[in-house]
Amino acid sequence: MNVFSRYSPLIQHYIYENGWTSLRGIQAAAGDAIFNTDDNVLLSASTASGKTEAAFFPIITLMQEQPPASVGCLYIAPLKALINDQFVRLNDICDESGISVWHWHGDVAQSQKKKLLKHPSGILQITPESLEAMLLHRHSEIPHLFGDLRFIVIDEIHSFLRGDRGGQTLCLIERLCRMAGVNPRRVGLSATIGEPAMVAQFLSAGTGRGTVIPRVEAAKAKWRLSMEHFFTIQPDHTVQAHKEGGRELPPTGGSGENDPLRLADPALRYIFDNTRGHKCLVFSNSREECEAVTSTLRQYCEARHEPDRFLIHHGNLSTAYRESAEEIIKRDDSMVTVCTTSTLELGIDIGRLERAFQIDAPYTVSSFLQRMGRTGRRGAPSEMWFVIREDPAEARALLPETIPWKLLQGIALVQLYLEEKWVEPPRTGRLPYSLLYHQTMATLASNGEMMPAELASRVLTLSYFRNITQDDFRVLLRHLLKTDHIERTERGGLIVGIAGEREVNNFKFYAVFQENEEYTVRCESQELGTIVKPPPVNDKIAIAGRVWVVEEVDIKRHVVYCHPVKGIVPAYFGDEPGDIHTHILERMRRLLLEGFVGDTSPEERVARYAYLLPQARLRLAQAQDAALHSGLGVKWIVPLGGNMYALFPWLGSYAFLALERFLRIKCGPQVGMKGFDSNRPYWMQFTLQTSLSRLIEVMRAEISKPIDPMTLLYPKEKPVFDKYDDRLPVELTRKGFAYGVLDIEGMRQRVMQIVSMRIDKSRLLE
Repeated sequence: MNVFSRYSPLIQHYIYENGWTSLRGIQAAAGDAIFNTDDNVLLSASTASGKTEAAFFPIITLMQEQPPASVGCLYIAPLKALINDQFVRLNDICDESGISVWHWHGDVAQSQKKKLLKHPSGILQITPESLEAMLLHRHSEIPHLFGDLRFIVIDEIHSFLRGDRGGQTLCLIERLCRMAGVNPRRVGLSATIGEPAMVAQFLSAGTGRGTVIPRVEAAKAKWRLSMEHFFTIQPDHTVQAHKEGGRELPPTGGSGENDPLRLADPALRYIFDNTRGHKCLVFSNSREECEAVTSTLRQYCEARHEPDRFLIHHGNLSTAYRESAEEIIKRDDSMVTVCTTSTLELGIDIGRLERAFQIDAPYTVSSFLQRMGRTGRRGAPSEMWFVIREDPAEARALLPETIPWKLLQGIALVQLYLEEKWVEPPRTGRLPYSLLYHQTMATLASNGEMMPAELASRVLTLSYFRNITQDDFRVLLRHLLKTDHIERTERGGLIVGIAGEREVNNFKFYAVFQENEEYTVRCESQELGTIVKPPPVNDKIAIAGRVWVVEEVDIKRHVVYCHPVKGIVPAYFGDEPGDIHTHILERMRRLLLEGFVGDTSPEERVARYAYLLPQARLRLAQAQDAALHSGLGVKWIVPLGGNMYALFPWLGSYAFLALERFLRIKCGPQVGMKGFDSNRPYWMQFTLQTSLSRLIEVMRAEISKPIDPMTLLYPKEKPVFDKYDDRLPVELTRKGFAYGVLDIEGMRQRVMQIVSMRIDKSRLLE
């Protein structure tokens, strides 16, 4: 079928106006799936491949042919910035079509929301949190708003696959459809999907429909990729020159004793020099690091008497700061650099971006691909510069501390995609009790009094709670009655209790992701953003890429008043490291094992990774040499001297966590294990009062027994892993952590390998 001829005249005209001579593969495949089936559709294609148009061209066509009597298409996205960007884009497409495009989140004017409520129509763009608020406070209006809903589009669906926010999104969709009496088709969009069949199952949950996954031959992508390694402090306290092709290049903009940056952090100096005259993004893995990097780079500008060319963008900044950075970098003539976290990782169109820098390695292949995809639009190759930083090891440092883990992780992420096109699959098997509490309270708050059986029927039939039993729900309800989160009426019904009212009436209830207690930071009338745990008056804080002195802390109103000063201080936002998949750790191990195989020189071995620059090649070769002499990678457990050992399990975050507990709880007491320490997810370190062979013997005996995950919890432990875990009864938090977080099977398989102590060296690199 000619998909173009099936499009409405308006869409055909839009295509002509934009000078397109043909449809892209994803657009033709999506049109075929949406026009010719009644299934859900999962569209996966590279960044800037036209996925948005692929989904909306046929949807708009169908809505023009049969105008819906309410909102006809609901578009759910993870970020307000992405919604704002797509709002402009969809308005462009729908101009003169008679189809309205609305957006709804905290920054949208009430006047616009009132217009939608009065005349619901067209396409509504919304975040999960705003949809939660809508279902909670406008429950009776849902049939009017969505009574003729045809499609639900979930953008960047990969970002919803590994936690409670994705579960909340599914619950919201099912609750909305039940209220409105509709069963719309779902369309998922992403550039980075691992295990498409699992994602399709997630997308279709509760619909009774299958999911079409169009197979599209991906265009051959061109990458400009480099990775360089830097020590944060050079032995001679001089700036490390960047090397290329064996020839040292002097730092740009000055050299020698007169260079004001001669003592600068070599990695940040590298970024500073190579962003000048270019439009760039600099990605950090935490908001603290983002603040520190921005402050330092701005100081370099001042030291060189250059105009400030660095902006900042992360989730704790005020809306004004974030939108200002987005607006400036979108300009074609602005040669600025924005230091950011994951907030600019997703599909916001920021124009022709030249380069992306990544400080250290991200935690996932998905994140690497998303960040890489920010560049290379409008025909140019994608370009990313990895900047790997490492504190120099002390002279007496033990083996684990001498390995460049961040460098290995960065190489592993790149290689897994180049070699296997591998991306992290969705997380499965969780027991989402925290979300169960949230959706139970939301259902009660929006519906009013409900009998226990009716409440259970409404909540437990949501597809995301299929692994939760009636008994678990009874335990939860009894606890909520005891803690006044819910109350029982005279007729035996349930309503929200006094403690529960405080929860559901707080705007933070709309979100299920973990939040810290935040304080708004102000300088006179200017709102800068939010911080966690403000320091005392006269201390300094870092936010918005600058340093400020605290003048006053209003504890009651959660406001910090300050004024700007020069300097650099650490910022703190409560960031937690991300989880890493076992497949990444195993690829890191293979990098070290390459030193054990073949007769090639170290230089020849590392040269196969063409994107590694000289210092990174040297550091990888050093790591492989250290592994060769110590047995790291071949040996699971490496002696460190005396009765101290290091265990390198090469496991992802949740299996690593299970192994820690297996060793400390099941094995440690039998072998006199002391001084247990771990650097997750790379190594564990401990001393033994017995021999290593005795530890292996104990591990073999314990792993051969059936393991009840509950026995891997410490006495009286109440793990708080998700946002509302502390509102749950202890037995549910313990059960949810033991069965839904700890990867017992992944741990078991690795322990079986460790106790066998057999490795076929001829197959090390398979």
